[in-house]
Amino acid sequence: MPRLPPAEKLPLAVRKNVRDEWDNNKAAQEKELSDLLGETWTFDINPSAIWPYHNDGYAKESLGSCIKGYVAGAIYQLKYLTERYGDELKTEINTIAHAHVMTLDLEETTPPRFSYGGCDVLDGKFRILFVEGNLGTNIDYACQENTLFPALNAAPSPDNKPLSFIARNGIRQDYDPKIDAAIKQTAEMLGKTPADIKFNPNFEDSFAKLTAASKVKKNTIRDDWESNLGSFTIKYFEGLIYQMNYQKVGEDDLIQEGFLEAVDKNEIVFRIVDKLKYDSYGEVVIEDGVLYIQSTAESWGSNIDYAASKLIDQL
Repeated sequence: MPRLPPAEKLPLAVRKNVRDEWDNNKAAQEKELSDLLGETWTFDINPSAIWPYHNDGYAKESLGSCIKGYVAGAIYQLKYLTERYGDELKTEINTIAHAHVMTLDLEETTPPRFSYGGCDVLDGKFRILFVEGNLGTNIDYACQENTLFPALNAAPSPDNKPLSFIARNGIRQDYDPKIDAAIKQTAEMLGKTPADIKFNPNFEDSFAKLTAASKVKKNTIRDDWESNLGSFTIKYFEGLIYQMNYQKVGEDDLIQEGFLEAVDKNEIVFRIVDKLKYDSYGEVVIEDGVLYIQSTAESWGSNIDYAASKLIDQL
């Protein structure tokens, strides 16, 4: 369906509402958004292009209040999410929406991606979107997490980062806070210092292989694999530590000696392989002094705690 042409002239009452509620508050809201994200942001919103999509409700008579409400709702959601996820999310938003411009526009995807409204990033601009027939409906929720994160994920990154936004965010939230503890526990079992131990999560390789596998027809890859890239990888490492404890690597001098001789590079790597050698879901193998925890793309995330159950057999 073609877009409706902009209104040639808004009714006087609507123009007054736009002036009083939007124009007079625009600068303050730009400052609020800029202060929140730490960069200078501006709004590029054309009331005349939006008004033709009004129904008989809120936006018809109070277009300025409606626009102001959409912007206030977006700022509220961004404030809530950046407080929850930290400055890294601000950096992601500033980088992905690199034009630092926020707009309000019609959702033109068919079928619509949202019930009432949502958001995306197009040509570096952050767009608050409304679905035709729903202008002014549920305006506070257009930029909530379940629409914002997919929008950031779908937008191209100017930095050409190999991992998607959702994968990067999951790593920050689930992997980074736990890896130091995993290294420390492993070092203590082996009589080493944390500086001696290296864990290699191999994120970029796993991401590439899971991406390829997820595009195969009738694949069995989990739908949430991107968001779990960080959490599952740390769980594979923690599962190894559990098995090392269970198999008394830190208590039995002979087993510890065998481990250190076999894994003489003190490096542990997670990787996705085409085929497993010893198990159906996950396994450990030792190659050139490196311990590999591995699964296939199809078995990734299954029976994580038991991937290293045959560790002693490899020593």
